[in-house]
Amino acid sequence: MDFGSFLAAPEIKIRIVTYRDIFQDKAMIENRFGEEYRDRSAIIKLDAADLKQLNVKKGDTVILSNSFGRIVVKAEESGYDTPHRGLAYMPNSPWSNMLVSDETGGTGVPKFKDISVTVTSAKGEKVTEFKP
Repeated sequence: MDFGSFLAAPEIKIRIVTYRDIFQDKAMIENRFGEEYRDRSAIIKLDAADLKQLNVKKGDTVILSNSFGRIVVKAEESGYDTPHRGLAYMPNSPWSNMLVSDETGGTGVPKFKDISVTVTSAKGEKVTEFKP
């Protein structure tokens, strides 16, 4: 074993904002459990500097975890010119919903737009599967 195998993978804390995507909605209508829907839903869009800090590239898997859940999704660069370190974007989906707090503050509506998680590389792990 080499020395690097004893080092923990870098991890960062981020806030996730969820959004709706018309192409994801189309894929869901065609097949909610299909590959296209998973490919458009099980993603997180990160700032380029955050990707670099995590030592992950586009298409690599990352682990997102908080006290409500743990999922594995694919990482993508957000593509925004304005830096937004510590802020990431995910389509509203079963994957993002796994991280949403059950605390609603009396409103009955979960907080989908501001989810705090820890992100780390998931080298070799597959995207979390949801079965019908």
